[in-house]
Amino acid sequence: MSLIRSVLHMLWMAVTVIPYTFGVLLTKWISGSSDKAYCVARAWLKLSVDSARVIMGVRYRVQGMENLPADGSQGVVLLVKHQSTYETFLMPAIMPRPLAYVFKKELLKVPFFGWSIGALDMIHIDRAQRSRAFHKVVEQGKRLLDQGIWVIMFPEGTRVNRGEVGEYKTGATRLAIMAGAPVVPIAVTSAKCWPRKAFVKKPGMVDVSIGKPISSAGRKHDELMAEVESWIEAEMQRLDPEAY
Repeated sequence: MSLIRSVLHMLWMAVTVIPYTFGVLLTKWISGSSDKAYCVARAWLKLSVDSARVIMGVRYRVQGMENLPADGSQGVVLLVKHQSTYETFLMPAIMPRPLAYVFKKELLKVPFFGWSIGALDMIHIDRAQRSRAFHKVVEQGKRLLDQGIWVIMFPEGTRVNRGEVGEYKTGATRLAIMAGAPVVPIAVTSAKCWPRKAFVKKPGMVDVSIGKPISSAGRKHDELMAEVESWIEAEMQRLDPEAY
């Protein structure tokens, strides 16, 4: 049954991404606004999350929304535990502010999905050119944060298996310190239902826990990331004790 539900959900996303992509591109072309195009893209991401609940029984619950800054002009760097594709859809769907992802440029070549994110004001980088990629993250990240857009990054860099801890890289905290923006750690137990690289998803509850903002003022990038890692991993153990 889980296989059939997973196939149906994949087909649903494949069918719906086409009109929404044209909606994103058309909105960007007519309005010239990435903000309005983002609203269209966010609607598809929310549809994907809602359809995962209806078709596959993958639900979510969030705690800590009150920890998010209420000031709409406050730029924030969100640092999220990365276990599956699910949280890449979920975060824009639940966050009260527009998000800008930092992602590898290869995703731009993915039909429809890649075309959509290419039309949005986000940060795509070439991982092969590390110094230039980081310069781009800082340059564009500071501009977006100054506009009150929240930059979202996965500090482990890639998806990790349930119960595992990846290497927390300091690029995100470097950006936060240079931009003078706080960081917000977020734990997500998505692998309970949507394992890394798995086609078949299982029904269940994904827990999302949002921590309190951590000031980057006067901090060193490595100690700040160590604090983020400590909070996220402790929270992951609390939320999903069976995996640890």
